[in-house]
Amino acid sequence: MVLGAPIAFAMLVAGFVAVWVKPGLSALVVIQNLFSGLDSFPLMAIPFFILAAELMSGGALTDVLLHFAARLVGRHRGGLGHANILTLTFFSGISGSALADAAGPGAMLIRMMKKAGYSDAYAAALTASTAIVGPIIPPSIIMIIYALTDNSVTVTGLFLAGIVPGVLIALSLAVVNHIVSAKRNYRSAPEETLPLTRLFVRALPALLLPFIILGGIHSGVFTPTEASAAAVLYALLVGRFVYGTLQWSMLPAILFRTALMTSSVLFIVATSAVFAWVLTVGQIPQTVAGWIAGMQLSPTMLLLAINVLLLVVGIFIEPLPGVMIMVPILAPLADAAGLNPLHFAIVVIVNLTLGMITPPVGGLLFVTSIVSGVQMGPMVREARPMLVALLIVLALLTFFPVLSTWLPGLLGYRN
Repeated sequence: MVLGAPIAFAMLVAGFVAVWVKPGLSALVVIQNLFSGLDSFPLMAIPFFILAAELMSGGALTDVLLHFAARLVGRHRGGLGHANILTLTFFSGISGSALADAAGPGAMLIRMMKKAGYSDAYAAALTASTAIVGPIIPPSIIMIIYALTDNSVTVTGLFLAGIVPGVLIALSLAVVNHIVSAKRNYRSAPEETLPLTRLFVRALPALLLPFIILGGIHSGVFTPTEASAAAVLYALLVGRFVYGTLQWSMLPAILFRTALMTSSVLFIVATSAVFAWVLTVGQIPQTVAGWIAGMQLSPTMLLLAINVLLLVVGIFIEPLPGVMIMVPILAPLADAAGLNPLHFAIVVIVNLTLGMITPPVGGLLFVTSIVSGVQMGPMVREARPMLVALLIVLALLTFFPVLSTWLPGLLGYRN
C-alpha cells in the first residue's frame, strides 16, 4: 500500500507471502480462499443493486430529484447547497455507493453550484462530504459485506439501522452549509416554477425504490438478495416506461459499467477473504483480543478506543476492505463487552466511511477532484468544517446507541 499498489493486490500478495514463509502450506490455499470468499449467495445482491442504480441513472432520475429538492429547500440561504445535500440523500437510497453518487449526480450538482456563484472548492467539498451518505442509507453494498463478515447482524437489520444515522449526517451538513452560505452570502437556488405537488409526483417513482426494497424484505415477499433483483426490474420499468428516457440502446454501456464496478468490488471481497485467512492462521484476532481484554476497558472506553483505531485505519484503507479486515478482529471484542451488534456495526461503517474524505487515500476526494476539476488542497481545506460536523455525528452515534437501534427494534429486528 505504501508503494501505491491497489489494496486488493496488496492483500493478495500478503497471502502468498504468508504461505511462502510458513512451511507445510501450498499456494493453492490462497486460490481456494479467493474462490470461497466469493461463494456466497448474498453476494449476488451487489451486482443487482449496482445495475439498479445504473438503470435509474440512465433515466431522468438525477434531474427529477434535483428539481424536487430545489423546490423543497432551494428558497433558503445557500439553497443550492441544501438542494445538493437533499438530492444526494435521495440518490443514496438508490445507489448504495458513495463513489457512484459523487461521480454521477454529484458532478452535475457541482457544475450548477459553480454557475450560481459558489466557490469551486466549496461545491466540490460539499458534494464529497454528502456522498458518504450513500453507504449509510439503504441499500448499501458495505452493509451487505458487513453482514457476511459478522454473523451476529442481518442485512435487513443493518439497512434499517442506517436510516437515522444517514439523516443525521445530511442534517449536520445542512447546518454547515447554512452557516457558510450566510457568511459568504451564497444565494438561494433559482426559483422553481413547477408546483411542489407536480414535482413530487414526478419524483415519486424514484423515491419509492428504497421503500419497495425494505418493505418487501420486512413483509417476507423476498430476501435481501431477491430484493436486489426486484430493484433491477423496477428500475428498468420506471426508466423505460415511466420517465421514458432509458433507451434500449443504452443497455450495453450500462451493463458494461455494472460489470466493471462489480468485478472491482468482488475482487476486493475475494482478496479480503485471503487476508482474513492469513489473520486467522496467524491468530491475530485472538492476540489483539487478548491484549485489549487485558486492558480491562469499560464498554464506552472500548468504543472510544475502537473509534480512534478506525479513524486512523480509515485514512489509509477504503471502507470495503476495512470492514473485511477489521470486523473479524473487533466484532468479537464488542460482543464480549456486551455492545449491541447493530450499534457497533453502524459505528464501524460510519467511521470507516469518513475515511473517504480524509487524505491521503480518501477515494471520494479523488473522484470529486476528477469530475469537478478542483485541486485536492483547496477542496480539503473547504471540507474541514464538514468533517468536524461528521465527527460530531459519529460521537452521537457512539454515545447514544438508540440512534442506531430504535428503528430496527421498532420493526422487530434485534440484529
